[in-house]
Amino acid sequence: MKFTLSWLKAYLDTDADLAAIIDAMTLAGLEVEHVHDPREALKQFTVCRIVSAKQHPNADKLQVCQVDTVDGPKEIVCGGLNARPGLVTAYAPIGAYIPGSGITLVPKPVRGVVSNGMLCSGGEMDADEDPFRLRIARFEDWQPRAHALGLTDEQAIADGGIIELPDDLKVGTPVADALGATDPVIDFEVTPNRPDWLGVTGIARDLAAKGVGKFKLPKVDAVKGKFPCPVNVSTHAPGACPVFYGRLIRGVKNGPSPDWMQKRLKAIGINPKNMLVDVTNYLSFDRARPLHVYDAAKLTGGIVARLGAATDSFEALDGKTYSDLSAMCVIADGSGAIGLGGVMGGTSTGVSIDTTDVFIEAAWFDPNRTARTGRATGIISDARYRYERGVDPQSQRDGMELATRLIMETCGGEPSEVVIAGADPAARTPVDFKPRDMARLTGVKMKPARMASILRDLGFDPGKPGAKDESWTVAVPTFRPDVEGSADLVEELIRIEGFDALPDAPLPPLDNERESRVVVTPLQNRVRTTRRVLAARGFLETVTWSFMSREKAALVVGGNGLSDALTIDNPIASDLDYMRPTMLANLAEAAQRNADHGAEDVRLFEAGPVYLSDQPDGQHAQIAAVVRASKARNWSGAVAGYDAYAAKADLFAMLGALDQPGERFQIGPAAGAHWHPGRAGTLKLGPKLTVAAFGELHPGFLKALRVDGPVIALELYLDAIPAAKAKAGKTKPLLDKADLTPIRRDFAFVVEETVSAGDILRAAAKADPKLITAAKVFDVYRGAGVGEGKKSVAIEITIQPRGEALKDAEIEKIAGSVVAAVAKATGGVLRG
Repeated sequence: MKFTLSWLKAYLDTDADLAAIIDAMTLAGLEVEHVHDPREALKQFTVCRIVSAKQHPNADKLQVCQVDTVDGPKEIVCGGLNARPGLVTAYAPIGAYIPGSGITLVPKPVRGVVSNGMLCSGGEMDADEDPFRLRIARFEDWQPRAHALGLTDEQAIADGGIIELPDDLKVGTPVADALGATDPVIDFEVTPNRPDWLGVTGIARDLAAKGVGKFKLPKVDAVKGKFPCPVNVSTHAPGACPVFYGRLIRGVKNGPSPDWMQKRLKAIGINPKNMLVDVTNYLSFDRARPLHVYDAAKLTGGIVARLGAATDSFEALDGKTYSDLSAMCVIADGSGAIGLGGVMGGTSTGVSIDTTDVFIEAAWFDPNRTARTGRATGIISDARYRYERGVDPQSQRDGMELATRLIMETCGGEPSEVVIAGADPAARTPVDFKPRDMARLTGVKMKPARMASILRDLGFDPGKPGAKDESWTVAVPTFRPDVEGSADLVEELIRIEGFDALPDAPLPPLDNERESRVVVTPLQNRVRTTRRVLAARGFLETVTWSFMSREKAALVVGGNGLSDALTIDNPIASDLDYMRPTMLANLAEAAQRNADHGAEDVRLFEAGPVYLSDQPDGQHAQIAAVVRASKARNWSGAVAGYDAYAAKADLFAMLGALDQPGERFQIGPAAGAHWHPGRAGTLKLGPKLTVAAFGELHPGFLKALRVDGPVIALELYLDAIPAAKAKAGKTKPLLDKADLTPIRRDFAFVVEETVSAGDILRAAAKADPKLITAAKVFDVYRGAGVGEGKKSVAIEITIQPRGEALKDAEIEKIAGSVVAAVAKATGGVLRG
């Protein structure tokens, strides 16, 4: 947001200088980014007069000029076509920096003649050269020289020359004064929650509350209409456009806007066009009130604000054609769409210098819909910037009346009565303010009278404040949508009072009898431990968005699993409008971006939250990782790549680091449409609690993400893992060394197809937990001899004798226990 100092002082009665105003803005929370002071920028340039100009002895296009300067007579070499005796122009001394060319002047010969300074053009001084018209008006004075050099009149004027200043200026006068370039331009960053700062009046109000001066805002008087408005207006989409004001001014004579308006617009980087256009731009920056004007002769019938359709299209003022305006707020007449509400108008009804009847629009558009329209179309405009942050919903009347007065003062014309469709949005609900919150939240004790004074200065109405311990009912102005509660008012009070008023409170002293240590929660410990494990196993940590598109989220949880409560009302991007239910989609896309740049074998992981519902227990902590299973090339032949078993190993490595033995978990089938059936699984504790998932992602899921597969992934649900048993001490347990050779026995059980191998292994291990130290599957057979719908699972168990060798009878007893345990748990029988 840019504005000039004089523009600000039109609404702020103050004697404060630029430095004081900048300091006050910073202390009030207005972050100043840049200040351009023309007087400071032009301080090294002064007015001079050329006494004589002779042809350079060694260059046809140069002249050697004798110049009367503030430093006395100087001989200066000049290449300006219009340099001639008697010309008043700009002088830069030796040592001056020339911003237009980026050089610092030094005394050096120019084709054998030393130049003791420089005669400058407006461009070389980086100044707005209003006196350019003098160079054109005096063209006859230097036309012969241009012709002598073989230039046409057009070439000479286009080539330009040094700046020409009025003849009555005294030598030594600062060029800044000669150009009238004395108005500093302030540029500051507007936070998204303060749309009132998008108008100069809003800035002046805050600075007045800060004590810099007195806020002065003239009352806006209504302009009486002379006849009924012939243009009918209506709104068919009150949710998108609840109110639409309109007025026709007939018989206007469009032309340039007033000099004062042009100077203000030019200073902030807006090129003046004509009065009808300039007035809308001016009020956008002056009052944060966007308007739009139509050439009434180009309208077909009345104007209606409605929701767009797929068949709608129009050519916007940026010269581009936009189609499929579904769900956008469209402004239309009898010919169809003529603009997008709150974003941009169309060329078909735009005003021109020939416009004689102008129709003014002052409406209010929904911020969220405006933002979505802007993102969908890619249109960037001052109107969109303001509407999507929230224009004052009760500023339509003042905006209309101000525009009417400004247009009639410059262009004349006769106004109609104002026609209104819909109704202004309701006033804000008053805030219940608790004065005691000031001391409670900030530690600053402020008198009620001071609080009430600050609030009034900011535009709030505290009514008749009661005692300090009583609640106040504070009316919130419509231009402050960011204030919703008592804490917001406290923030306003301390912002104006000054953050330097906050008390300096030392940290509480440490208790010498207690050990000072950082308290880390068990969940934080799990995150830290698992991050280290994956990093040690070759993974790179990344941080992706906590959001994703709603369409991609539906691929994970299904369309019926989506929750409106997890949809973001005002997303930072159209494809980031839903809180992520998994990190795998964002990680897979990140892996693809790396592969697109040549890093095909990158392994990525992330630790963070996922969101499954809007309930307090709907946010879960996870650590997830992905690996693109690219085929490795090796001179010795095929090399095994990363697969589901490698992902399972990484999971067990993390669980082991968390003191969670792998044998306590059961392997289950994959859960979720984004996992590949048969190539992914889960880790469970019992039939209901799932603590991890791993394996290959579904090809359809990857295709929707535009990720090349296969991709192997894993997820560990950190808050689902039960706490590890507390250890008696920090020392490691004694090594349990086995002196006797272990005994291994094989079993083949015929079980139903639905029985998992993990169930067989657990049953076998529990047959004699003291002596059976391991159980593993080494073969699965389906086919002849085992029956339809059944399979043969071959396992190996390891028996570790303790103390003395086992006898054959003892070994057979253990084997019988294994067979009985498996039969009881799974119904399996030994294969004959």
